[in-house]
Amino acid sequence: MRQLKNILIIITLLYTTTMTAQSIKQEKMNDLAYMVGEWVGTASTFKDGKLETEIPAYQSIKYAVNKSIITIDLHSEALQLHTVIYYDEKDETYYYNPYYENGRSQSPAKFIDGKLIVSPNDENRYIFQKTKEGFREHGEKLIDGEWVKYFEDNFKDIQ
Repeated sequence: MRQLKNILIIITLLYTTTMTAQSIKQEKMNDLAYMVGEWVGTASTFKDGKLETEIPAYQSIKYAVNKSIITIDLHSEALQLHTVIYYDEKDETYYYNPYYENGRSQSPAKFIDGKLIVSPNDENRYIFQKTKEGFREHGEKLIDGEWVKYFEDNFKDIQ
């Protein structure tokens, strides 16, 4: 009987630890709920502060694996991209993992003031944020100590 009681205590502790871990990860992933949807819009590039190109774009953003990851599928004439975003509890960091036709990468990200800010390196960042119309992602490069926008994708929910 004592052995059964000890086994039940261990199972309860494991279950509680697992549920707490899942809820922290899911809570962090829930912060990104504004990104989830079927989006249509425009992808724009900038050079020297001026609009260079503008093309139509489509994104499908979904939760997967019990809301522990988000997948992004971006389609435009210029870029096909599959991305996985997840939160690592040990590092207390989001990770942005884009997969391109010729490879992949991984970048840390932080959720600050309602925005997901991805930092591939010290001189580039991507910012994902909710807008009145829907959702926006833009990229910035650090040039002479100033962040300069080099692309911006604006999307509206099509559902």
